[in-house]
Amino acid sequence: MKVLRATFFVLLISMALNWPKAGWTNQTDTRLDSLFSQLQATSSEIEARALEKFIWKIWLESGNSLVDHLMVGGIEAMGGGDYEKALTAFNSIIEGAPDFAEGWNKRATLYWLLGDFEKSIEDINRTLALEPRHFGALAGLAMIREAQMRPLDALRAFERALDLYPAMPNASEKIRKLNRQLGEPI
Repeated sequence: MKVLRATFFVLLISMALNWPKAGWTNQTDTRLDSLFSQLQATSSEIEARALEKFIWKIWLESGNSLVDHLMVGGIEAMGGGDYEKALTAFNSIIEGAPDFAEGWNKRATLYWLLGDFEKSIEDINRTLALEPRHFGALAGLAMIREAQMRPLDALRAFERALDLYPAMPNASEKIRKLNRQLGEPI
């Protein structure tokens, strides 16, 4: 019965939105170029955190109130441990707005929480195809590769994230740890 309700919910949302192709690509928001330039240039941790928050805010803006509602509901459900409800919400977003990178990223996070690393990586790759600067997706990929005991792949993902966000919390420490693990000079 739950599966039937979830399927009905997805169909209902799809019909209600009529899923336009345009307007779902907030990762192409022109404000991001400037924000990423500032993020790479700042040496202030406080300024970097503020820039990070603004970037995340833009990434979460779908341009559609129903999608925004689904995103908030999915994030809340995920945070509350209702993974089935979160998956339904994120699947609805992805189905209707396949060019909206943050829908893919949030589902990748959910799959990571569920321990399904391969599905998470698939969604991370889709996120990065849409928004190559997505430092959150890169950090998620690095954590998965660490858990899979693939330190070189984890190192590469952390380095890519650090190139985008030099003040990223804990990334430098993770890179040093992985370099030690790989026997590389620090």
